[in-house]
Amino acid sequence: MQKRRLGRTDLSIAPLVLGGNVFGWTADEKTSFDLLDRFVGAGLNAIDTADAYSRWVSGHKGGESETIIGKWMKDRGNRDKVVVITKVGSDMGQGHKDLSAAYIEKAVDASLKRLQTDVIDLYLSHWPDPTTPYEETLGAYEKLLAKGKIRYAGCSNLDAGQLRAALDVASLRSLPRYEVLQPEYNLYDRSSFDGPLRDLCVAEDIGVITYFSLAKGFLSGKYRSEADL
Repeated sequence: MQKRRLGRTDLSIAPLVLGGNVFGWTADEKTSFDLLDRFVGAGLNAIDTADAYSRWVSGHKGGESETIIGKWMKDRGNRDKVVVITKVGSDMGQGHKDLSAAYIEKAVDASLKRLQTDVIDLYLSHWPDPTTPYEETLGAYEKLLAKGKIRYAGCSNLDAGQLRAALDVASLRSLPRYEVLQPEYNLYDRSSFDGPLRDLCVAEDIGVITYFSLAKGFLSGKYRSEADL
């Protein structure tokens, strides 16, 4: 399987990332293990999850997806064969999006424990947090990088103006920048990435992975009637 380098990082991934938001939700542990086995068996290697998956389900508190992925990697003994991507900043019970340094410091340890690993390959700011300055968030990632808890930091759901501002702060303050962006993007929903955001990523050599790559299943063909929907 041909691998592609993500921006300026040394992370090389196959050109298909497996989204893990269904693990522990619509896919139970056995089904999740089967899907993960088939994924790596096909020569693919990048798995995307988040601490908040799947907190929206009744009775869940978040971390269900990370926990299953961690169990799977330990059971298979294949941590070195996968690129683990997870996210921080969603509401995990604190009542708001949170990219403060104090919160990130606690959240990363919780994710590492659930994933049963010493390091997260790519750690993404899940959503913009207008109450926390970029300098504080990037400073928190600088400490995690120094401690070896993450290999690279990235972001999700930033628009071109927000990403430009974050890059400028990183440059001005000599802080680690966001090396990877994860926007919503697929052959149906293209507007949030095509244009200024895409151009900025190309100009700054920022790696890009996507979410909702099948438009929440629409492009898979499973919704063929109003009843299906």
